[in-house]
Amino acid sequence: MQELVAKIDGMIENIERVVVGKRKEIELSLVALFAGGHVLLEDVPGVGKTVMVKAIARSLGADFKRIQFTPDLLPSDVTGVSIYNQQTQQFEFRAGPIMANIVLADEINRTSPKTQAALLESLEEGSVTVDGDTLSLPSPFFVMATQNPVEYAGTYPLPEAQLDRFLLKIELGYPTAEEELEVLRRVEFGHPVDAVEAVMSIEDVLDIQKRTAGILVDEQVKGYIISLVQATRKHAAVELGVSPRGAIALMKAAQAYALLKGRDFVLPDDVKHLAEWTMSHRMILSPEAKMSNVEVKSIVNEILGQVRVPVTGDKVATL
Repeated sequence: MQELVAKIDGMIENIERVVVGKRKEIELSLVALFAGGHVLLEDVPGVGKTVMVKAIARSLGADFKRIQFTPDLLPSDVTGVSIYNQQTQQFEFRAGPIMANIVLADEINRTSPKTQAALLESLEEGSVTVDGDTLSLPSPFFVMATQNPVEYAGTYPLPEAQLDRFLLKIELGYPTAEEELEVLRRVEFGHPVDAVEAVMSIEDVLDIQKRTAGILVDEQVKGYIISLVQATRKHAAVELGVSPRGAIALMKAAQAYALLKGRDFVLPDDVKHLAEWTMSHRMILSPEAKMSNVEVKSIVNEILGQVRVPVTGDKVATL
């Protein structure tokens, strides 16, 4: 286990050579990758969303594709299309950019709902359907989608069904003055992402994903997750609470985070740490709460303060 943790730490440090001061966000991205989920990166332009995805892909030596979403993008531009070959007199499938290990779905909210829907099957099932044929996507398959929360002109908000398919929603935020100065130093003579080399293989990721699935989750910790999810559905300011898929996402994320920290069991601390990023985008506030400018994050923190934390013996920290 320690050797595995050292390898993961090495990958985080490799990414930090490019992405300055965002260790927590890098860890969360790897949590989603190791849990077999996907990430929605929501932040203003220019804070390093695309660079971080590229650094992760290069650190794995993985097949990486970028999809720049625009209003005129078609579903076939994402999944691929069958083209008739006059020489062979047969249809040949030309794979779309979704057929990669790591996919950057850039500005996903700028394309039409029809094209957004083309991602639904791939995010949940790990496959795409083209001309009636279902094709499996490469393994591992990891999507990091970005969207700008400020600009609304010409955008199509993601429907709840699609938001629910992202394991985590992360914000990078602006760097501090010291971090921004360090960014300037690193890009002065060339972009550091071009020098990033692979420190982990696809086989390593598949092994970690397999190990993540075997991380122990005590029954009381499972009950704690359910209590948190149930509390979102009963909160007065919440119109639509976290779905059962959200409960599964929180458990799987906690398993990956426990492995990241070198443990073979999940602590309630892991669940508390990940609750904001796994539950916030799955909750819809009531109209009254929106008018009062209530933030979803504040409701999640309120629920975390109200729900009793279980203590299950030596393997669970007392909070």
